[in-house]
Amino acid sequence: MRSRHITIKRFERYKDHLLQEERSPATVEKYLRDVKEFVRWLDGGPVSKQSAVAWKSGLLSRGLTPATVNAKLCAVNSLLRFLGWDECRVKLLRVQRRVFREQARSLSREEYLRLLDTARDQGRTRLELLMEAICSTGIRVGEVKYLTVEAARAGKAVVTLKGKVRVILLPGKLCRKLLKYAQKQKTASGEIFLTKDGTSLSRKQIWREMKSLCAAAGVKPSKVFPHNLRHLFATVFYRACRDIVKLADVLGHSSIETTRIYLQSTGLEHTRCLERLELIA
Repeated sequence: MRSRHITIKRFERYKDHLLQEERSPATVEKYLRDVKEFVRWLDGGPVSKQSAVAWKSGLLSRGLTPATVNAKLCAVNSLLRFLGWDECRVKLLRVQRRVFREQARSLSREEYLRLLDTARDQGRTRLELLMEAICSTGIRVGEVKYLTVEAARAGKAVVTLKGKVRVILLPGKLCRKLLKYAQKQKTASGEIFLTKDGTSLSRKQIWREMKSLCAAAGVKPSKVFPHNLRHLFATVFYRACRDIVKLADVLGHSSIETTRIYLQSTGLEHTRCLERLELIA
């Protein structure tokens, strides 16, 4: 039997495989980080079904959420499949679908507006406009680079990601604000949201800048991250049109089941709904 050790050469081959599959940079980074964690846990030992199962048990013993455990298992299973070691793969945890989101992670419209007000009061125009752009269009944070001067002039951004192309319509008011900001920054073409060095804003930088508003805005840090702006957009959009198929198209989802996750009510809203049933004498 050939040695089942995750060598540097095998790791690099797997990395090239992910890139050739045109996975998003965030996905590649996440998978490689989880694989490295598994390699460190092996501590030089070989990969086997037993070792993979033991690693899974170790993740559970750390008190990680089922979703986090499954995400790590997906990364390692992907590597094992690539290496042809399918018999070493482990089953994911079976998780019952939640019917509501955690209140501690649900961002309300009022909290979103407080974040905007705080950014404006602090003179952080770029951050304020960036949050407005994400929340008013539902784009992913990795798609911010497609918000260009040309897109603002055309009223639409053409996103090419994961082998798919989709058009994101931009509200007229947003386009005007984007062009005004670009003119002030002397950006004649290309990406609008750039660092002082003229490079694209990274996912981590956007996340960090948003978190820095929490204390002054009076919003819990657990609610403040770029993807939650996309969730808020989905909720407001659906309440306005009540068309989940259209919302799935706007968000770029290939499955409506994914879109349903975005429309989960909070635990508090769910409790109020139960109370309105009046089934307790």
